[in-house]
Amino acid sequence: MARPKKAVDLSTKAIFEELAKRGEKPRFDIKKYCFSHQLTLIEDEAIFATACTSRRSGKTVSSAADLINTAISREGIVCLYITLSRASAKRIVWPELTKINREFELGAVPNIADLSLTFPNGSVIYCSGAKNKSEIEKFRGLAIALCYIDEAQSFGSFIEDLIDDVISKALYDYNGRLRVTGTPSPIPAGYFYDICEGDKAAEWSNHRWDMRQNPWLHKKSGKTPMQLIEQDMKRKGVTIEDPTIQRECFGKWLTDSNALVFRYNPLLNGFTDLPDAKAGKWEYIFGIDVGFDDADAIAVIAYHEHIKEAYLVEEVIKVKQGVTELAKQIEELVKKYNPISMVMDAGGLGKKINEEFSRRFSLGIKAAEKSRKFEYIELLNDALRTRKFFAREKGRFAEDSQRVEWDKNKSNGDKLLVSKSFHSDISDAVLYAFRESLHFLAEDLAPRILPGTPQWVKQQEESMEDAARIMLEKSKEDPLDSVGAKHIEWGDD
Repeated sequence: MARPKKAVDLSTKAIFEELAKRGEKPRFDIKKYCFSHQLTLIEDEAIFATACTSRRSGKTVSSAADLINTAISREGIVCLYITLSRASAKRIVWPELTKINREFELGAVPNIADLSLTFPNGSVIYCSGAKNKSEIEKFRGLAIALCYIDEAQSFGSFIEDLIDDVISKALYDYNGRLRVTGTPSPIPAGYFYDICEGDKAAEWSNHRWDMRQNPWLHKKSGKTPMQLIEQDMKRKGVTIEDPTIQRECFGKWLTDSNALVFRYNPLLNGFTDLPDAKAGKWEYIFGIDVGFDDADAIAVIAYHEHIKEAYLVEEVIKVKQGVTELAKQIEELVKKYNPISMVMDAGGLGKKINEEFSRRFSLGIKAAEKSRKFEYIELLNDALRTRKFFAREKGRFAEDSQRVEWDKNKSNGDKLLVSKSFHSDISDAVLYAFRESLHFLAEDLAPRILPGTPQWVKQQEESMEDAARIMLEKSKEDPLDSVGAKHIEWGDD
């Protein structure tokens, strides 16, 4: 009777150990490293392709594998990975790239300063960030064989310029490929939605899979993907129909407004021009958020003594500027609006900057209260729901409101925390200014009545009747004002 064959452990670690015993060098084989759904995207010959997936679907692994496989297959080429920020690139894909390089002894030299891997054949993989329109200029001039734009759902509208004006031209030299990947955003809108399922989808080769197709989840956790999803649903107290579960676990596009921090609705809260005020004046408030790695942002909110709404009339966002440049911006805005109040984030160096600005301006700059951020978000959301706050539809706050999400996996006591997957430069500045707005104290302006009109005649009659009634009531209380006052004799004094 033949002896049963010993079960073979096909894990990467076991394969490496077996090769080491044989004295053989491990060879990177992308077809063994990636599972079928990942390979379908990688082997797609289309120049422009998308991958809309769920969380934990393995798209980061496939991105890293494709970048490395392309780099080692061709000499002297450039491969590029772009996400929202350099810090995100370092956290998301850099560990996987260096892991593959190390385990398969590919000999690439990592440079942490510019997040690059340079291979013996002269090919290079760069990892970078692009969080605003000004940052996409740094990719001009590159000749790119393969580019991945990851977490595309969190990019602003500038992603269209990044793709159409910069990256698509950079692919010409090598007839390169572009892969745009991400997870559905809470609102089925924006450029990533358009190229996956919207108006531009026909121009792209579209791929979809979710965590249920990722075999490594079961191998690592000991539970099937559905068991993990059910475990998560039980913890959150939701069903499988919950929009967040459908979006993050199954990669489906649908409206998930409860996931958004700010409830801006362009149909309810968009505006073009300030209302025409017949009398009174507009007052202005500045909210200032000082950035370090992020941008400096100034939000200008207007309110009126006779109008019960507040309006975000201007947003100024600048990156990589010094204190002097920020001071000049504030000076220019002060001349333009003459604000009654300015509020600044005084955390970190903001406190020192705040003191310096207070010396320069006749108006004092208040320190923003940050401890009650959650409550002020709720107040702003209430103003948005009741149409008491308006912002321009094409502005940054309106755009960022579709991307700033709650982190439902983390909380601070009984309060949710804002997810770090997308950072808004302007939203905190808007909160600082909004909490100072006094629009809720506005009083309706009494309508002007023209002399000689029936309304004017009626108003005069009512005024005369009121005056007569007051005189009569007063005469009953004070004998000096009564008819009998003439019988009172006055002294010499």
